[in-house]
Amino acid sequence: MNTLMIAFLEGQPGGGLEMIIMMVVLFAIVYFFMIRPQNKKQKEIQKFRNALSVGQDVVTIGGIHGTVKSINENDNTVTLEVATGTKIIFEKSAIMPAGTAPEQK
Repeated sequence: MNTLMIAFLEGQPGGGLEMIIMMVVLFAIVYFFMIRPQNKKQKEIQKFRNALSVGQDVVTIGGIHGTVKSINENDNTVTLEVATGTKIIFEKSAIMPAGTAPEQK
């Protein structure tokens, strides 16, 4: 009984090191396939929002398509014209780049 208990308490030699290596590899996989691409995408979107200009076609995060009519840097808002004579004010953080239009055949 004592030898069984001693063997159980000692565990396998190198077992702790293998667990640490496995955790490091798992973290590296998560970082390179999930965290890094998401950070890169966020930087691109922020760069787009900082470079907004009047007359640019954009889409809001709610799916509303419009053209930028004015930008207020003081309170970070953008006025979009969504139809002739219809203007809506949005937060700058709600603006995304407009996707490319599908090709007409």
